[in-house]
Amino acid sequence: MSFGGPNSTPLPSSFDENADFYNENTIDKIWRRFREEPLVPLGCGLTVWAIVGATRSMRKGDHKMTNLYFRRRLYAQGFTIAVLVAGNMYWQKDRLKRKEYEKKVAEKDRMDKRDRWLRELEMRDEEDKAWKERMAKKARGAADEAVGVTQMVKEKTKELKDQTVGK
Repeated sequence: MSFGGPNSTPLPSSFDENADFYNENTIDKIWRRFREEPLVPLGCGLTVWAIVGATRSMRKGDHKMTNLYFRRRLYAQGFTIAVLVAGNMYWQKDRLKRKEYEKKVAEKDRMDKRDRWLRELEMRDEEDKAWKERMAKKARGAADEAVGVTQMVKEKTKELKDQTVGK
């Protein structure tokens, strides 16, 4: 019995079929991040509470409570950092997946823009060729017409000479 390595296929994500996950605005992103890591705002709130408490106790001159609030601030900040690190480790795979998706979307948009530009250039080129062809036809027509008029003048001149000489 052989034991191979772990299965290398990626686990399915709950966001695979959710287009809103990939196309979200700033407010949606903030709410999503709040839902992903609800303890981070709690840690920030505890830190603010400890700082406000320390400020009040400093104004009152209560050194014992000031030190207590500063210790609480330290614990709250440590809690916030620990929650940030844990949340980052937990959501890292989905964030990488999101970045890859955004790169693919940006590349697709860039290629679409390039294709539109190339189509426009081709259309301009076709219009330019058609215009040049029309101008060439007009020039050939004018040249043919000029040759025809010159020929008619020669013939009339010859007729007149023949008439005057023949008289």
